[in-house]
Amino acid sequence: MARDYYGILGVRPDATSDEIKRAYRRLARELHPDVNPDADAQQRFRDVTAAYEVLSDPQKRKIVDMGGDPLANGGGAGSMRDPFAGFGLGDIMDAFFGATGGGPARGPRSRVQPGTDALIRIELTLEECNTGVSRELTVDTAVVCDVCRGSGCADGTVPQTCDTCGGRGEVQSVQRSFLGQVVTARTCPVCRGLGEVIPDPCRQCGGDGRVRARRTITAKIPPGVADGMRVRLSGQGEVGPGGGPAGDLYVEVVEIPHSTFERNGADLHCTLRIPMTTAALGAVIPLETLDGPVELELEPGTQPGTELLLPGHGLPRLRSSGRLDGRGDLYVHIEVEIPAKLDGRQAELLRELASLRGEEEHTLATVNGRAGGGIFSRLRSRGR
Repeated sequence: MARDYYGILGVRPDATSDEIKRAYRRLARELHPDVNPDADAQQRFRDVTAAYEVLSDPQKRKIVDMGGDPLANGGGAGSMRDPFAGFGLGDIMDAFFGATGGGPARGPRSRVQPGTDALIRIELTLEECNTGVSRELTVDTAVVCDVCRGSGCADGTVPQTCDTCGGRGEVQSVQRSFLGQVVTARTCPVCRGLGEVIPDPCRQCGGDGRVRARRTITAKIPPGVADGMRVRLSGQGEVGPGGGPAGDLYVEVVEIPHSTFERNGADLHCTLRIPMTTAALGAVIPLETLDGPVELELEPGTQPGTELLLPGHGLPRLRSSGRLDGRGDLYVHIEVEIPAKLDGRQAELLRELASLRGEEEHTLATVNGRAGGGIFSRLRSRGR
């Protein structure tokens, strides 16, 4: 009985060549002995390999479609020579979408590589965010080795071409399979893809071309920065391997909460608590802002919850380009303090004031011109 090669690969009889290849690739990853050492998995791997050999050949596939078995005279799939014998799973994957058929070599990679960025956090008060500040920062990063100046070689020596890969940075192996000649390329294990070796490394950096050092730099933080913002110091990060160009250093701002002001972007908010007599009579109150004292004028009859605006007394607006674009505003929220305790004389004066104002009786407010409104009406409305 002819074997069901389509069933072995899990594809339909009308599957395209690409679908057959993808199915085999998926099963090869799952069943290859390098991944799955189980004996049953190895047998299945031989079966799917044989099925792929048949279905990838148009002549053999035609025999299968006519009900025959092109491998019937050559023994079962289990007795066939494994066409990928001696190949690792990586070799099989390379055969499909790696360096195959003598394609262009990748070539050695440069010993000189760019460095990575570094990050340091600093705490700033709201006052420092308002004015900007210059800080001396101590950073510990990789710098160019001052002995070999980044070459990684001892004095008087130079790198030499790797004998293993001949300077290509990779080694190739050629094996034959049912796909034809398969050329696989791997990173050279001796030079690690560089194409050259350092026979006499620098004693200070060990051939890396860089060493770690602690240094002090000045960071200028512009006015208007906020919590979480980062200031970039170009070229002040880590020096790359082989003395490559340094990355950047990012200074991240951690803003300390203020005891008086709450920040919302470039705007500031604060709460001013005043006695009820001040709210009723009005006053001019000195108010300390980030830019110095100002006089805040309260009109007579100022109500609780009143919001007063002081334009331009917020923080500088910092644009994405780093330039300033005006200033924010300061919002003063008024809270009126009601005395919790009164002595006899104070209570007597308040009763007299209430009598003069005709406030002895308490009535419910009206809402939209209808009697019976006020707080109780609103509570009943919520209950509906």
